[in-house]
This record gives sequence, C-alpha cells and structure tokens, in this order.
Amino acid sequence: MIRLFIIMCLLITSGFAYAQDDGSNETTTDDGTIRSESIVTSNGSMETTINSPPPSAISPQINTSNSDLCTVGIAGAVQTQILGISAGRTVRDMNCEKLKNAKTMYDMGMKVAAVSVMCQDERVFDAMLNAGTPCPKNGLVGDKARLAWEMEAVEDAIQRDQNNPIRKIFDENADTKMGLGVIISTLAFLFLL
Repeated sequence: MIRLFIIMCLLITSGFAYAQDDGSNETTTDDGTIRSESIVTSNGSMETTINSPPPSAISPQINTSNSDLCTVGIAGAVQTQILGISAGRTVRDMNCEKLKNAKTMYDMGMKVAAVSVMCQDERVFDAMLNAGTPCPKNGLVGDKARLAWEMEAVEDAIQRDQNNPIRKIFDENADTKMGLGVIISTLAFLFLL
C-alpha cells in the first residue's frame, strides 16, 4: 500500500515540472505553438575532387565459334590518358585447313590423296618413312614411291653440287685455277706484311 501511495505522489508532483529558460528567443503563439529563433554562423571552405575511372579502349569481340571455320581471332587494345586504340582481325589457320582437306578427301574415298595432303607436313613425311610406308609420289605408292623419293633426294644433292660457285671455279680450265692461286697467294703475302 505504501508503494501505491509513493507512486501516486510522484505522478502528481511530476506534472508541475518546468524547463529552465536559457535566454533564447522563444515565443508562444495563441494556439500554443512554441517558436524559437537561432542564428548559426560558420566559416569554412569546401573543395570537391571527382575521381573518375580512366577511359578504356575495349577490344572488339571476334566470333570464331563456328567449328567449320579455320580462323583464329586476334584482338588488342591500348589506352593512354588521351587516346585509346583497339583493333582486331582473323588469321587463317593453315594446319586446320590441311586437316579438313585431308578429312574431306578421305571421306570421299580418296585415301591416297588424303595421305598425300598430310605428307606436306615434314613431321608426317618423316613418320611415314620411319613406319615403312612412304608418302605417295607422282601416283606411286609403297616401295615404288620410296625409290622415287630416294631418287629425288640424289638428284637434289647433285643439283646442289653443280650449282656450288666454288666448285664451278675449280671445274674451269687450268688457267683460271692458276690465276686464282696467284691472287690468293698475293693476298696472303700482303696480310703477312
């Protein structure tokens, strides 16, 4: 009961509390609205810096997703603070074309022609020789083709020997050999001095 009495006293006395006046300009209007006026003075400066991302040169997309094309897309871009350049192009893949041609010929039943296309690659040529099945030559296959390739190698070696300029000089007549000997010995003598 005492507690109830204390609570009632506190409620009754709390209604008589007033705020202390601090000297601000507060006015109360007829309808009970309290208005206050205050002046805020500040001195300061503001500087705004906008950091924007640098401009970017974006490489073009080159679509080479079609599996029937033997091309490779190449693209690149360079960007400075002033100028940006981007470019792109496609490049033919010659090995891909060779493989597609050989496969197409094989699918059409032209097996020797397909092997001949593949033999244009030096690695395939050497592998075929090492396997004992040389690449076709002028319509020849098997041992006949191997002999034809060996004959061509011998003819190439002879042709290289015949076109060798030093060999040509020494195959000429004896006067040329003697004149060349005199010139070489004179130069050697001058270098020794």
